[in-house]
Amino acid sequence: MSAATKDVSPVQEQTAAASQEVRKPEDMNSRYTRNETRFIALLVAIAWFFSPFPANIYFPSIPTLTGIFHKSTSSLNLTVTVYLIFQGISPVVWGPVSDFYGRRPTYIICLSILVLSSLGLALVPTNAFWLLLLLRCVQSAGCSSTTALGAGTIGDITSRKDRGGYLFASNIGSQLAPVIGPVLGGALADGLGWRSIFWFLCILAGCCLSLIITFFPETRASVDTHRTKLTKLIYLPLIHVIGRSRRNIHTAPDLAVTSAPALASGPALATSAHKPPEAPKHTGIRNPLPLFLNPAVSLALTFTAIVYAVWYCVTATNSTAYAAKYPFLTETHVGLCYLPLGAGMLVSSLVQGRILDAQYRRMHDKWVARRELEAEKGAEAGKGASGGELEFPVERARLRLMPYQMAIFAATVIGWGWAVQAGVHLAVPLVLQLPMGYTYNSVLNTTTTLMIDIEHEQSSSVTACTNLARCSLAAILTAVIDYTIKALGYGWTFVILGGVAALMIPLVYVEMIMGPRWRARRAAKKAIA
Repeated sequence: MSAATKDVSPVQEQTAAASQEVRKPEDMNSRYTRNETRFIALLVAIAWFFSPFPANIYFPSIPTLTGIFHKSTSSLNLTVTVYLIFQGISPVVWGPVSDFYGRRPTYIICLSILVLSSLGLALVPTNAFWLLLLLRCVQSAGCSSTTALGAGTIGDITSRKDRGGYLFASNIGSQLAPVIGPVLGGALADGLGWRSIFWFLCILAGCCLSLIITFFPETRASVDTHRTKLTKLIYLPLIHVIGRSRRNIHTAPDLAVTSAPALASGPALATSAHKPPEAPKHTGIRNPLPLFLNPAVSLALTFTAIVYAVWYCVTATNSTAYAAKYPFLTETHVGLCYLPLGAGMLVSSLVQGRILDAQYRRMHDKWVARRELEAEKGAEAGKGASGGELEFPVERARLRLMPYQMAIFAATVIGWGWAVQAGVHLAVPLVLQLPMGYTYNSVLNTTTTLMIDIEHEQSSSVTACTNLARCSLAAILTAVIDYTIKALGYGWTFVILGGVAALMIPLVYVEMIMGPRWRARRAAKKAIA
């Protein structure tokens, strides 16, 4: 019996070692309970709502503002272009700041900028078009960063196994904006005038700022929130809803971890499994631009930026297209035409995140089972244990459905362009917007989830890079889209845009194949350094 025990022990040790390598610290469960995580995600969703909302509530008023400011549609589209430029630039600043100084103070600063700029826009004189442009830049600089802050917060409080679901769910806030933003914008402009849009924004953003100050905790683990009285004032919420029962506990019993696989139940693994994950070292603000040198990041940002820019061209031209082709529509009706696009995005946020997490768990469980079997048999045990999580094809787990989603997206963009061009029944382009919104949102959030998986220590920064890439391209396209439509018409313009989106599908397969290899090379270079 003792001999048998000696024979089994090495296998158990190999299995425990392999399983220990499988789980990185960021794959451990959050230090928050499930209800606390949901509450934080709810606050993130509310703040995330203000990233696209100022743009979407503004769109229906563009035809009206052309007459009020005595400018052409192309000139008013500049207010959209400059908004997009700062939507891309500002998260590159605020993302790394939040990675270093924390999420809570950055949220407070950004939302304060949004409140003040909206107040200025509500008071801007109609003979100062330059001031309208300037304040739109400031407004975008404040609200746009909530995307990077939200993604960073979700990265702080979740593990890979449930990150997709929480990210999609939190993004519901930003998906509600295209649903209700144009409707509210059109109704406010019709009933109370265009200035009421910005008064409404100022009040609503002020309410969100109050929520963040009152309830939102600091989620960045590397931030010392109790160092001085000043840091307590900055980082601690006014009302402690999160961790109230653990505030006086200086150990870390709340740091629950993922349960180990059945075979990995040895004493060595049990000891390491209950060791809380170490927080990333607080080394200083890191420049996010070198993230573009990571081929896995830059490739994913390429096809994401194309899809986003094409989608933004559809949303930016929606109001003028429907007003021109369907002249019987009022401003309120034009705003209602955004509902199908937003509804598709909303459904995607509710459904696609769960699908993404289910895919990840299924592939990860199979991978863990295969490694455990190899460890039991003693086949390539050293090689299997040394690679650890780097060997798991997270790119394939995240991107398996994306080629189909991008194909559907491209087809609906082309169909929408020709439907508007032909002036067919209004129901046709509206119905096409449903799958367009669903697939666009699926592509965007799936890529964001993957970027956080790859660059978890710089989750806000890598999301900021995503914003920079997609908004820069969208700004270029929206600046020329009006001229292109005048030259080619809606049909051929969106055939070109949809075709470019379809050409991005091979890049997704390249990401799935080469991603694990690129990660392994980067890990080897870091080990040598």
